[in-house]
Amino acid sequence: MAASVSRNIVRYLLKKHEYVKRKAQKNITMGGHPDRNAQFENITQLKQDYLDAGNPVISMDTKKKELLGTFYRNGSLYTQAAIQTNDHDFPSSATGSVIPHGFYDLKRNTGYITLGTSHDTSEFACDSLFQWWVNEGIIHYPKAKSLLILCDGGGSNSSRRYIFKEDLQKTANALGLEIRIAHYPPYTSKYNPIEHRFFPHVTRACEGVRLKVR
Repeated sequence: MAASVSRNIVRYLLKKHEYVKRKAQKNITMGGHPDRNAQFENITQLKQDYLDAGNPVISMDTKKKELLGTFYRNGSLYTQAAIQTNDHDFPSSATGSVIPHGFYDLKRNTGYITLGTSHDTSEFACDSLFQWWVNEGIIHYPKAKSLLILCDGGGSNSSRRYIFKEDLQKTANALGLEIRIAHYPPYTSKYNPIEHRFFPHVTRACEGVRLKVR
């Protein structure tokens, strides 16, 4: 025999049986690596050595590419009029794309972003690093002898890309600064500090915003 109940009863029964609304958590590792723990220990020691010596430690990564144009984005803004966007997000309707390449300074707890409009290449990553150093790094670390960069093992800064190493050496020569890279093991990109200390703030700042080139 069917019977109807109020939402209050349903809420009471859910609470009684310890049902709680939860978001899914990305905690199941899709793969492992035999040297995973050793590399984390190595990174921890390197970070401490650099910080003790007064040398900068930065976390580097590229954020998701975004389409430029009147496209809908999740979130809301304080405005005096309704925000109008396209009813479909077709890439062919975009006027281009923007690639946010970021740096997070572990000691100073600050972030820096370079916006590219072409492709996420090793040259772009190194150009962004050059811009960070001349605009931020050398100002706050004038006596630095070496720079430690924490990053993922894939993408434009892959540990297996010779072109990245070549471009990085050119950047080090141009800056007159030793640059050391510490890659996180495979499947551990979420531990890169920039992912949880800087990029979430960038995401919130862009909620509901239409991205376009002025």
